Amino acid sequence: MSASVLTVIVNYKSADMALKSAAAARKAMRGMEGAITIVDNDSQDGSFELLAGETADWPDVRVIASGRNGGFGFGNNIAIRAGLPDGRKPDFVYLLNPDAFPDPDTIAKLRDHLLSHPRMGFVGSAIRGADGVAHHSAFRFPSVLSEFEAAAQTAPISRLLRRHQVSMDFPAQPCAVDWCSGASVMFRNQMLDQIGLFDQGFFLYFEETDLCRRAWAAGWQGGYLPQASVMHIGSVSTGMKRWDRVPGYWFASRARYFTRAGGRAYLTGVTLAYLAGAMIWKLRRVLERKEERVPPYFLRDLAGYTWQALKPGAAANRAGKQVQDMP
Repeated sequence: MSASVLTVIVNYKSADMALKSAAAARKAMRGMEGAITIVDNDSQDGSFELLAGETADWPDVRVIASGRNGGFGFGNNIAIRAGLPDGRKPDFVYLLNPDAFPDPDTIAKLRDHLLSHPRMGFVGSAIRGADGVAHHSAFRFPSVLSEFEAAAQTAPISRLLRRHQVSMDFPAQPCAVDWCSGASVMFRNQMLDQIGLFDQGFFLYFEETDLCRRAWAAGWQGGYLPQASVMHIGSVSTGMKRWDRVPGYWFASRARYFTRAGGRAYLTGVTLAYLAGAMIWKLRRVLERKEERVPPYFLRDLAGYTWQALKPGAAANRAGKQVQDMP
C-alpha cells in the first residue's frame, strides 16, 4: 500500500538519544514514501547544531528549530504544519518520542492498519522498556470514577471500578481505545485537518488525551495495534523519574483537560473524587502502617491549582508560561 508518512520527533536537551531514535525510524521507513522531521524545542545546549550536523547527509531527515520551548504539542505542531520537505501534506503523521525506537516493521504496520480502517483517526503501538517489560500505552479517558479509583489505591475499589481505570490491560489483539501514548502514535492527517492540531495551551501532559478526545467527538475512532512495537526508555526529556515534587505544568494541564472536557463543574467533580479517594488511602496507610505512595505536596498542589483554575476569569491552564518548571 502506498501512503506518505511524516515521522515527527520533538527534542529537548536529548540530542544524542533523538539521533538514535531517528536512525531507528529511518530503518522502519525504508522503502516508504515520507520523511522524518526533528524539532529542537529551543534546548539551548547545542542540540540543534548537533542534530543538524549529524543529519546533514540524511536526505530523508530535516531538523527545525522551534524558536522557543512551547511544549510537546507546540513542537509537534511546527513539524505537522511544515509537512513533507517538498511542501506536500503527508497522509499520516507518526509521533515518536526522542527516547523511543520503533521495530523495523512498526511504522508500516501502523500505516497499513489505518489504511485498512478508514474511520480510524489514530492508532498507537505497544511500548516496552529496555528490559523488555511491557508499558501501558492503551488508555481510557480519565473520569470521576477513574480519579477516585486511582487515588484510593484499594484492591476492592479497583476491582469494582476495573472498567473505569485509565490504563487498560495489555491487549493481545487490535482493539479500540480512547487514547494512546504520544510516545508512539500515528494520526490520519485528514482527521487533523478536521479537528485541528494539538492545543498549545497544554505545555506538557494531557495534550494527546485532549486531541484523541476531540477525535472521538468528531466521529473518528481510535485504535491500538499490539503487533506494532517500540522500545521506550522514558522520561529522558521530562525528567519525571527524578521529580521530587510534581511540577506546576502537570497540574495546569490536568485542569485544562478536564475543563475542556466538561467545564468547571467537571473539573470540580473529578478533583473532589480524587481527594475523597486519597482520604481512603490515607486512612489505610495509618491503620495498616503502609509506606506513603503520594508524592510530597501532591494533594495540596492539586487542590491549589484546581482552585486557581476555577477562579472567575482564570485560564484553566497556565502551562504555556511554566517553562521555568521544566527539569
